[in-house]
Amino acid sequence: MVAVGGSIGTGLLLGTASAIELAGPAVILSFALAAFISWTVSLALGELASMHPAAGSFGVYGDLYLNDWAGFISRAGYWAAIAVSIGAEMVASATYMRLWFPGVPAIAWVLIFSLFLLSTNLLRVHSYGRFEFWFAMIKVTVIAAFIVAGSVLLLSGRAAQQYTTHGGFFPLGATAPLLAITFAIYTFGGVEFVAVTSGESTSPREVTRAVRSTFMALAFLYLGAIAVLVGIMPWNHAGVSESPFVTVFRSISILGAAHFMNFVVLTAALSGANAALYISSRMLFSLARTGWAPPVLGRLSSNGAPAYALLVSAYGILVALVLERWAAAKAFEYILRGAFLGMMLSWIVSLAAHISFRRRLTSEEAAKLPSRSPLGEWGSVLGLAVVLLCIGKTWWDSRVNLMSGLALLIGLTAAYAAIKHWRGDRVIG
Repeated sequence: MVAVGGSIGTGLLLGTASAIELAGPAVILSFALAAFISWTVSLALGELASMHPAAGSFGVYGDLYLNDWAGFISRAGYWAAIAVSIGAEMVASATYMRLWFPGVPAIAWVLIFSLFLLSTNLLRVHSYGRFEFWFAMIKVTVIAAFIVAGSVLLLSGRAAQQYTTHGGFFPLGATAPLLAITFAIYTFGGVEFVAVTSGESTSPREVTRAVRSTFMALAFLYLGAIAVLVGIMPWNHAGVSESPFVTVFRSISILGAAHFMNFVVLTAALSGANAALYISSRMLFSLARTGWAPPVLGRLSSNGAPAYALLVSAYGILVALVLERWAAAKAFEYILRGAFLGMMLSWIVSLAAHISFRRRLTSEEAAKLPSRSPLGEWGSVLGLAVVLLCIGKTWWDSRVNLMSGLALLIGLTAAYAAIKHWRGDRVIG
């Protein structure tokens, strides 16, 4: 539920508006492709996490089966991306509160919610997990109900199907779904959360079941929700001034429906930020424990929480405050695009490490794996190829994505070289 809670946030509930604007009803194909990629990552992580449960997750797998550069950039890049994504959730939360308190500055809500989340993450991990479970359950239940109710409306004919009404299924061209793939893949980001939490699980087999259950839950909720959403709401009515889910509920003649859904998307954003803060603090903790970050960040509080790593990982909140002050209209999109490649590095390294892992196993050893992927090595080969093609496509279409991606890779590599030099290690070319 930490993974589901972390994934179902602004990517689905607010980011879908931007995706629909880019692809129209064909955004369904964007989410289907993202689901396939997520499936190959889930299978790879299931095998690796069952063999090596660790808080560093894919960073550890990169160290073991690729090289320490891959291990470092995946952990550091992912930490930076997930930490800054907390800012996206804060921006979204402030956007949702505008429905009820239009006169209150967005910055005030960012500060209030930030204090709430920091205090929650300083709890013992068991207490945190119980809190996040019920926090996430609200949105899972409501989105599932949305899918069921929307499907009934569409199949019964009580809602006009909008799939081809305004310019056809591909109103913006046959390649438009590829333009929206950034938002779709970002939405599926979260399946890797389970592998990160494996260091605090009691059994490798539990991790395996959790990874696969997380993917199945997310695939049903995302594909079902987006199919219902573009079926009921005209695609050209989507906008980022409010969640498209709220827009749909506003059109239903049920008293208070829009306010109820706004409450749900608010809890979803806070739950996503809560999980992102948890995951990013554990990733920074892992970097500190392996010598890639200051040792003080590897210390635990009396509650067993990495308090110092938690506070540093909250820098995404500062990003949100800055953007809300000077670029409020584009704050959410800027944060999402900035976090995209950092998140993708975890998928790239996981898939590449799984390929190397599988190639080292004999057929007898592969048969004895606690969790065995039905696709084996070739599933990760295909998944890796599709991920790289999607990143290349986003770089080709957007100079912002290209420049931010290259800047992140160069920055991470420079940090890797500097830390290796400071530690007296020889940098591996």
